[in-house]
Amino acid sequence: MDDLNDVAVFAQVVSSGSFTAAADKLALSKSVVSKYVTRLEDRLGARLLNRTTRRLSLTEVGRAFYERSRRGLLEIEEAEAEVSRLQGTPRGELRISSPMSFGILHIAPRLVEFQARYPELAVDMALDDRKVDLVDDGVDLAIRIGDLPDSSLVARRLGPCRHLVCGTPEYFARHGVPQTPADLARHAALVFRYHDSPAEWRFFDRDGGYHRVSLEHRLRMNNSLALREAVLQGAGIMLTPTFVVGTDIRAGRLKAVLTDYAAMEVSIYAVYPQRKHLSPKIRAFVDFMTEQIRDPPHWEP
Repeated sequence: MDDLNDVAVFAQVVSSGSFTAAADKLALSKSVVSKYVTRLEDRLGARLLNRTTRRLSLTEVGRAFYERSRRGLLEIEEAEAEVSRLQGTPRGELRISSPMSFGILHIAPRLVEFQARYPELAVDMALDDRKVDLVDDGVDLAIRIGDLPDSSLVARRLGPCRHLVCGTPEYFARHGVPQTPADLARHAALVFRYHDSPAEWRFFDRDGGYHRVSLEHRLRMNNSLALREAVLQGAGIMLTPTFVVGTDIRAGRLKAVLTDYAAMEVSIYAVYPQRKHLSPKIRAFVDFMTEQIRDPPHWEP
């Protein structure tokens, strides 16, 4: 059993990127994690990791061993998931990755209810607008927003994600309300860094006509909630998902414009690795989020 523990700790060190991060994940001390890996290397008679004070990297032998051992550990996890499925109770730890704004606004506030339903389930959620590698990072499930590329991941649609152009009523009183997409060129645009074309906004009119506007942006950020704060202070306008600003629009703090034009609409997905047996913990969370979001979503203004 110690042999298997050594392999599992080694795999966690690789997926976490450091001994310290692995120790935090495993609730062990860094020295104990290092002991496990050293014992594994001694038993194999090979160095698996190159260690420096600044970074950690796999040796050629280490990479080959990691790929094989990761598959074996995944098979063990699937076997455990099958037992849990037969028992019918979600349990263990669910590791989730979510875009920051969506996770803060629409997942974190609902985790208490989710865990009240499934008291044997612990949740570890990482908020990051960049796309993580689910297998390498040891993530069970990720929330993705947008068009999904072809991949080996399984995707389940949770709901739509509609975008609106908005600003404060005071801003539009000073600068005028745009009547067509072309009018946006005269406004101060605040843009989201991770859009495919952050400073190029695209619309369809009711007749299906396509409109593309290139904007001189005054501010660019990698987080929608930070952009929202700047817009609320009257800094300009933004094109953003309704899940970010729906409450503000209903309360009158922000005003949506160009509502006769359809801006980008994509979808919100839960994605997870292809496995023989979908674990109860993943199924429970996906079903829960589908129930929470609905179509149309509760946040629509």
